[in-house]
Amino acid sequence: MRYRLLRATVVLLAAVLPTAPAAAQSPADAARAGATEPLVTGETFTIQSTVLGEVRRINVFRPYIWWDTTEAALPVMYMPDGGTQEDFLHIMGLLQISVMNGTMRPFLLVGIENTERRRDLTGPTDDPEDRTIAPRVGGSAAFRAFIRSELMPMIDARYATTDESAIVGESLAGLFVVETLIEEPGLFDTYIAIDPSLWWNRGALVRRAAERIDTLHGRTVWLAASNERQISGLTAQLAALLGGERSPVARIHYEPMPEETHGTIYHPAALRAFRALFAPPLEEGQ
Repeated sequence: MRYRLLRATVVLLAAVLPTAPAAAQSPADAARAGATEPLVTGETFTIQSTVLGEVRRINVFRPYIWWDTTEAALPVMYMPDGGTQEDFLHIMGLLQISVMNGTMRPFLLVGIENTERRRDLTGPTDDPEDRTIAPRVGGSAAFRAFIRSELMPMIDARYATTDESAIVGESLAGLFVVETLIEEPGLFDTYIAIDPSLWWNRGALVRRAAERIDTLHGRTVWLAASNERQISGLTAQLAALLGGERSPVARIHYEPMPEETHGTIYHPAALRAFRALFAPPLEEGQ
């Protein structure tokens, strides 16, 4: 497997440099006055995926932890829709501020940038209307195999990681999170699905969850839904199933957020999820 590591230039910061009085400013000083330099916030690399038959870009962020100078091993949070033009930057910022203000344990954030989003994040479907959203759909099993057999081993080899892992996603990425919980529950410890597109294949995943409920032992699941009726009803059904008497799920939480739309829910829901699921342990005496 070949890969190359590059420094990630996420944004250019305009640096306003102090200048000398106009009469004393040299041409070189004038040229430097408007200089810019990269603001580096993490790392990005590409991986040649044998499973997917294409090159995939991965973005990685380790939060700055002022009290930790050892760079101790961290749990890993994976996120589809993880490109810098997708959801990586705002989840990265949320993770950083949550760690800094003490409301969340630090995680290594691994964003998977899309190539064919609707192919990778959807499972098979019998609904003809589903197949109209993209030239190719139904590739979620291959995408999951890429994460399991190629990406995870590379992340563990490159970075100091613990055995704990989580996955977070919204919309079709939330659908992928739920499908992974149902089809391969042992892949992650914590599953965060925000406004998951459970309408896919006429809601088949909710029915599938009922069939496989006994396999979900020990998982933690956090679900949220906006005012999108097509999504909120199915998400509530799934939450009720996972929280039922038969369910071996270790922890399930459903957060209805009718004040949010499908386009606004990701950031506020992720904030609530991170605080609820990953709060630092209380210090002795608290």
